[in-house]
This record gives sequence, structure tokens and C-alpha cells, in this order.
Amino acid sequence: MGRRLSGKKIAKEIFARIKEDIELKKITPKLVILFIGNDPAAEYYVQNLEKKGLKVGIIVETLILPESIDQSSLLGKIDILNNNSEVNGIMLQKPLPAKLDESEIVMKINPQKDVDAFHPINMGNLVLDKEGFIPATPAAVLELLSYYEIETSGKHIVIVGRSDIVGKPMANLLLRKNKTGNATVTICHSRTKDLAYHTKQADILIAAIGKPQFIKPEMINENAIIIDVGVNQIEDAEKGYRYVGDVDYSGCFDKAAAITPVPGGIGTITTSVLLNNVLFAYNLQNKID
Repeated sequence: MGRRLSGKKIAKEIFARIKEDIELKKITPKLVILFIGNDPAAEYYVQNLEKKGLKVGIIVETLILPESIDQSSLLGKIDILNNNSEVNGIMLQKPLPAKLDESEIVMKINPQKDVDAFHPINMGNLVLDKEGFIPATPAAVLELLSYYEIETSGKHIVIVGRSDIVGKPMANLLLRKNKTGNATVTICHSRTKDLAYHTKQADILIAAIGKPQFIKPEMINENAIIIDVGVNQIEDAEKGYRYVGDVDYSGCFDKAAAITPVPGGIGTITTSVLLNNVLFAYNLQNKID
């Protein structure tokens, strides 16, 4: 397995499968991203999607909308995309301005175009173990677990973070009765008392709290596998800025049994899985097996 769990080879394999399928079927799936504001980590993710989409044959179009956009106008734009048969995937890039009602916006997206899998129908399918979209970041974690043959059955997996994007769907996926499931799952969050006590119990620790280098070496077990899904921009004396995860990578590297880097870890796989969801959406809408 190795101490450094890189996501690059995994992403490369997924991209290759997507490209092969698209070329074989001679199709052109399309994803439209609704981007509001100027969050640096979000911009980084969207730019990656645009570049990778171009390489595999998926059109990725980003609609940059002003922060001043109101609820009604945004819902109207989603309506147009829902009714456009050439658009197969709709992605609402987060975070959104606080004034917008995120739940109403998510409900507006056609579930068959909801490649982020946040619509209640898609989230319900996930919880009930039905076929459908899986949110890209949790799906990327599963891809990594499978690729490196990391045993989850009977293991204690601690997730730090309870978001709808990562924490909640991740927990449900790890509870499934399959190769990357059958785990005992603990979810920790901002109100958890004595967080380090819980994180040190983990056979596998998944950090998804959104705080740069939050998980320190004294918070982990010596034999733990650390999966870092965070992407945070911090200041850098030489480059101006750089991206780090939610884990103190250099501090935890020697203590952990294995650890994912940032960048080059889960984020790399997430991009490939999201584009795979777009291909899945195309097949779903066009009734292709």
C-alpha cells in the first residue's frame, strides 16, 4: 500500500474509462456549473473540471453569476438548464451566498441532472442503497479504499465533519454491506467533546472539517490510515499561497500507517468521479445501459 496514498493513478484510470466510453458511443455529455462568488478552493476545483472535461470529451461550461443574484433569478436559470436536453449535468458550486436558500435551490435541480447527488431523491437512494448518483467526494474516498485494498469490514472509521456534502453520505456508504463498507462509523463535529479521544480510536480517520491542518499528530493512532478530503488555501511566503488539507500532513506522515496528500489525493479523484457522474447522467437520460 505504501505510506503515501496518491490519488493520481486512480484518477487516471477513471478518466481513461470515461474517455473510452465516450469515444465508443460517439457522444458528447455536457455539464453546466453555476458559480457564484470567488471562493479560491471552489475556483481551483472548477478549473480542474474544465481542463479534465476537455481531455475526456465532456463539455464543461461555467456560468459565473454575480454575488448579488437573487433567489428567483437563480431558480429561473436552473429551470432553463433543466429543460435543455443538451445539458446532462447541473452542478451548483458551493459555498453559496448566505442570503440564498440552498435547500430550495437543490430541490429545483432535476434529480436526473443532479451530478452532485444532493437532491433528496438522490440522497434517499444513497441511504437506501439504491442505484444512483453518489456525491463525488465520498465516492472518491471509496475509490481510494478499493484501489489500495484497504479493509473496512469491522474497522472503526471516524469521520470528522457532518456536512451533507461529505460527512453524512460518507457514513452511510461505509455502512453498506459491500467491499468498502461494513464499518463501525463514528461522526465527530464542532460540538464533539474531547475530539482527540475519538480520533485516536480510529483505524481509519477521514478528515472533512474544512479547517487547514486541523488534525495534528497527537490526535491520531500510530497505525491509523488517514484520509484527508480538505482543500484549504493558506498564505505562502514564496508562492503567495498554497493548498493544504485538514490534516497536518508533514506532522502526521511518520506516525500514520498511510496518509493521503493534498493536493494529489482525494481531490484529484473527486474531479474524475464528478465527470463520471456526468457520463452516468447522459446514459440515464438517454436510456443507455
